[in-house]
Amino acid sequence: MMESLTRGQLAKKTGIGTEALRFYERKGLIPDPPRSESGYRLYPALVLGRLRFIKRAKNLGFSLEEISDLLQLRVDPSTTSAQVREKAEAKLEEVVSKMRDLEKIRNALEKLTAACR
Repeated sequence: MMESLTRGQLAKKTGIGTEALRFYERKGLIPDPPRSESGYRLYPALVLGRLRFIKRAKNLGFSLEEISDLLQLRVDPSTTSAQVREKAEAKLEEVVSKMRDLEKIRNALEKLTAACR
């Protein structure tokens, strides 16, 4: 029999709060789990990997919409590596652009602090 986890156990193992888990369910990022006879939601252990992916992607700056798109690519057997690469390259361009903007802000702040001696 496959291991099942309650929402609390899942939250503890992933470091993702129970409210976030509920939110991810509502947004379709994780499937609605079946319930036990006593009414507890029991998540299959396979959800752990999906949640770790979501958490890692969020930490890398992906929006929930982008994460949803990436998850769809993962489960769609017709997805090509070119499609995944295209999504990753678009995100990379966005990150590089943000880095340029941050560099400009840093330079402006350096000039400001130097002028305030």
